[in-house]
Amino acid sequence: MKYREATALDIDAIAGLHADSWRRNYRGAYLDAFLDGDVFADRLAVWTNRLTSGRPSDYTIVGELDGTVRGFAHTISDADPTWGALVENLHVAHDLKGQGVGSRLMAEAARTLMRRRPSMGLYLNVLEQNVAAQAFYDARGGTCVGRSLGGPFPGGGRAVVLTYTWPDPSALLGRD
Repeated sequence: MKYREATALDIDAIAGLHADSWRRNYRGAYLDAFLDGDVFADRLAVWTNRLTSGRPSDYTIVGELDGTVRGFAHTISDADPTWGALVENLHVAHDLKGQGVGSRLMAEAARTLMRRRPSMGLYLNVLEQNVAAQAFYDARGGTCVGRSLGGPFPGGGRAVVLTYTWPDPSALLGRD
């Protein structure tokens, strides 16, 4: 697996992986009508904007295997004055879960943040129903610091989200 920053050439692959992950993992939070519809088109528009807008504070790390994007982490620096940079998306191809790709993506997101904003913390939000993701974040030293009602999500729907933090992102480096 090769890890690198995403480019505009990755838009279709990231959008496809993102749509597949949402369909598999977000049922019950996102409306079924949305998830059963053209989620790819929705994600394609989002990723086209993200990877062509040139926002220097945002970055996306991809994990690539044999020339195919198999996971990604998208981070927004300076997202919150308390918690710091937001890992807004972390998705790994379903068939690669449990093989260290997510850990490495989190480590690469942390490494990039530490290079760009050395004193900034890292945080993310996870659906309360996604207990597997919570176990993943717990195992990587994340601290759950909040619970709130999230949404409305793309296509509608609301669900409880938990906020996980890493005040010192270097804690993620030894876990990849």
